[in-house]
Amino acid sequence: MRPLLPADPASVGGHRLLGRLGSGGMGTVYLGRSPAGVLLAVKVIRADHAADPAFRARFRREAQAAAGLSGRWVVPVVAADPEAPEPWLATPFVPGPSLSEAVGAHGPLPAGSVRTLGVRLAEALEQVHAAGLVHRDVKPGNILLAPDGPRLIDFGIARAVGATTLTAADAVVGTPGYLPPEQARAGAGAPGPAGDVFSLGCVLVFAATGRGPFGGGHAAAVVFRTVHDEPVLDGVPAELREAVAACLAKDPAVRPLPLRLREALGGGTEPACGDGGSGADGADWLPPPLPRLIAERSTRALELPAPEPTRLDGPQAPSGVRGPGSGRLTRRRLLAVGGAVAAAAVPPAWLAARGRGPGGAAA
Repeated sequence: MRPLLPADPASVGGHRLLGRLGSGGMGTVYLGRSPAGVLLAVKVIRADHAADPAFRARFRREAQAAAGLSGRWVVPVVAADPEAPEPWLATPFVPGPSLSEAVGAHGPLPAGSVRTLGVRLAEALEQVHAAGLVHRDVKPGNILLAPDGPRLIDFGIARAVGATTLTAADAVVGTPGYLPPEQARAGAGAPGPAGDVFSLGCVLVFAATGRGPFGGGHAAAVVFRTVHDEPVLDGVPAELREAVAACLAKDPAVRPLPLRLREALGGGTEPACGDGGSGADGADWLPPPLPRLIAERSTRALELPAPEPTRLDGPQAPSGVRGPGSGRLTRRRLLAVGGAVAAAAVPPAWLAARGRGPGGAAA
């Protein structure tokens, strides 16, 4: 986390901002503290993007979609203001690293951890699809690791099944290396739930091996291999390989439903503790040193003092401080969720119409 800049708002929607979690072309994600003292991740969109009516409509849909989800492994939205000059939404803060960060810093996960990851993300997709939504960007950067299990975040390009697309004509939406082959070309039909299952298969390969099943390099080359080549599963534990390969079938019709994937990976029977597995309560599913890293980040976040006031937003702001959307929390509230942990940072959708590489900005 980085300190606030002088140009940053001091508060958003009544939430006091404490620091920056990430920033990019779409906007900035802040760590905030609610009036009740709860830590939140507050995603604020740049005003120039919000000036586009289609973008604002998509952001409104993102907030509404995420607010309608309440499963244990998905992110709830607890407050939002899509109509603010700089639209924002807030989710509970999770101090854990993303899967991409964890694997990049500490190497692939052991087989038990990968199994638990797959079972719980399959459960998350069950809930997403049951709500009539398709995530469309399941990737390591959109999965946070918490002490009790993973969290699927960022519904920035989630869309209701059958909804009219608001992206540009001939645009391909998703992340190369995790994009299903049926969506990897311009002019593809409406995305379906099977595409999320394909992306989850790619995520499990990455978690087990530290690389995607279709290699790296230029985005166009990765997309070409996704469409035409078989996935490389070397290094995927033998006991998981059949289930992962089923997710990566080129034909969406033969991929398993999330429920069937859960069963293939172990279903409701969690792996025993040890080798990165978990007990029935979900504890100890991550290998060291990840639990220690999560605990350290949590402690640092809780101990953060209130920063100095930053940007002034209006001459009548109390104590000289007011952020965009301030005072709208009760009027615009989409959902109140108690207790659950959720997203520490919400990465943006990746728009691949011109062959941009993977990764991208943090907000």
